[in-house]
Amino acid sequence: MITDGTRRQFLGGIATASALAALPSGLGAADGGEGYWQTVRELFSFQEDRVPMNAANLCPTPESVANTVTDLTRSIDTDCSFQNRERFVQDRETARALVAGQINAEGDEVALVRNTSEANNIINNGIDLGPGDEVVIWDQNHPTNHVAWEVRALRRGFTVRSVTVPPHPSGPDDLIGPFRQAITQKTRVLALTHASNVSGILLPVRELSAIARRSGIHVHVDGAQTWGALDLDLKELGCDSYAASAHKWFCGPKEVGLLYVRRERIGDIWPSIVAPGWGSTAETELQGARKFESMGQRDDAALSALGDTAKFHHSIGPARVEARVRDLASLLKRSIADIGARLVTPVGDQLSAGVCIMEVASERRQLLFDAMYHDAGIAGSTSGGFRLCPHIYNTGEHVERAVRGIEKHRSLWA
Repeated sequence: MITDGTRRQFLGGIATASALAALPSGLGAADGGEGYWQTVRELFSFQEDRVPMNAANLCPTPESVANTVTDLTRSIDTDCSFQNRERFVQDRETARALVAGQINAEGDEVALVRNTSEANNIINNGIDLGPGDEVVIWDQNHPTNHVAWEVRALRRGFTVRSVTVPPHPSGPDDLIGPFRQAITQKTRVLALTHASNVSGILLPVRELSAIARRSGIHVHVDGAQTWGALDLDLKELGCDSYAASAHKWFCGPKEVGLLYVRRERIGDIWPSIVAPGWGSTAETELQGARKFESMGQRDDAALSALGDTAKFHHSIGPARVEARVRDLASLLKRSIADIGARLVTPVGDQLSAGVCIMEVASERRQLLFDAMYHDAGIAGSTSGGFRLCPHIYNTGEHVERAVRGIEKHRSLWA
């Protein structure tokens, strides 16, 4: 269970971090401690008997963002004329600029696609590869950044090399070494996952990008578990492309995603879909990374609401969001260890982010998953063990409740 010492350390850290940062306008929090985050929690409409703690898969949106999607969808249904829909062009560009600013990218380097899977496949299909080329991947990549490369290799004749890292790394060098050994003179692409959804391991992408790019290797990063969770600087991260979904840690609308492509690489990557907007000839391209989002009719209401989501994150501050995610994840992991459960995910911040997974035998995962939902009112996942991913809408009490539930059902994991 969570000890008094652990609780005091956690709450004290929150109070200190909050006292050092200016409170955001409009959220109404006055005390800078757990009361602040309770105010944030109240901006989400989920009920306390069914608490979401699975940000790695799907997050609730703030009620204000959900209302924007509803209101704009109703507006379209009421008047679907071109005249009424003209507003969405500017809304989309506003959202693009806000998102780009938060990840230290230029607007022309950002395509607003539908999700991480689509963004991964745009890179997979867009880079010219053939016999004699190699793609190095992590064996913990999501299927759209793993199986997708293997399927394409069957068509184009290149080789895919899968890298395994130690299950319990002691430091970044344990993660860098296997990739360094796998890279050869034939390697054209290094396809990574920033943070694994099945182990919670956070790869040292900055260091791996530096190694790969010195050899002219394209570095693609699946950031599904870091956009909206970490304070990102993609220029500092050093990757050539980065994919993510708004419906996960960014707490945004469904079927809206992000594909960042470094300006110097945009011209080398072919789009997967060519729809109206390209012009009258094949040589006519949309400006910058927009060429990757030419898909025909889109959900204009969701794209517009992405801008509202970006403003929501800005009102809190990406650095404060990351600090909160790490504080909750740290509390959860330490408390799980305190009751004798074994962690899949590394404890330290250097090797993990917000994804937290404990070891559970595969035949018992579903039982614990169901017991936690129906008995403890905590919605988790069976990915990689029993996975819980607390986010800014969660409170310290939610984490305590989760640990109590895990301890109560000890027979399912001990």
